[in-house]
Amino acid sequence: MTGFLSGKLALVTGASRGIGAATAEALGKAGAHVILTARTAEGLELIEERIHAAGGSATIAPMDLTEKDSIARLAQAMGERWQALDVMVLNAAMLGTLGPAAQIDGKEFNKVLTLNLLAQQALIAAFDPMLRQSDRASLLAITSRVGRTPRAYWGAYGASKAALETLIEAYGQEVGNVTPIRVAIVDPGATATEMRVRAFPGEDPATLKGPEVVADAILGLVEAGFESGHRLRVDG
Repeated sequence: MTGFLSGKLALVTGASRGIGAATAEALGKAGAHVILTARTAEGLELIEERIHAAGGSATIAPMDLTEKDSIARLAQAMGERWQALDVMVLNAAMLGTLGPAAQIDGKEFNKVLTLNLLAQQALIAAFDPMLRQSDRASLLAITSRVGRTPRAYWGAYGASKAALETLIEAYGQEVGNVTPIRVAIVDPGATATEMRVRAFPGEDPATLKGPEVVADAILGLVEAGFESGHRLRVDG
């Protein structure tokens, strides 16, 4: 498929549904070969089929990002086949239980931080060499407003996103002047996703924008180019 990402390689985590799936499809339509990761193979296969049906190309990599060495194995496998990674979208995350900060369950909080923060750092570390080989690498991390504006009962999730933003911005400053890597933080806003349903069970999803709106905004950002450290809030 021709497009501004023709011949480019993209990696999207949490790509089996929601914003991750929609973003993977958008990147595929723009010509990129998309590597899809998530825990559920069935969901990934569906998105892969949709990308192929639209004339794009994709490869699925079912995996648990929190599993020991899983990220390193993926990076090794990709590095053996491709030289450069042009777009990486860090979308995978878990909400955890919403509740008072004083009552956060330590074991669950550890799981939230492991996926939402530690796995993201591991992805950056593992794919930094391939990102540096691109002539214009884009690393985009999906965040939440509660990462910057604390909200009661959202302490655990908000803390994980605040830490992620700090990590991403620091990495962007470290590589911005010496590599082609540019980083951006994307706040999708209120979007009809399964995570949103869990967070706001009484809300009508029909009143929210679909994940494809966020995906189109991400694609537009990648196409237009951006200064490292750019922040995008997707409203509407």
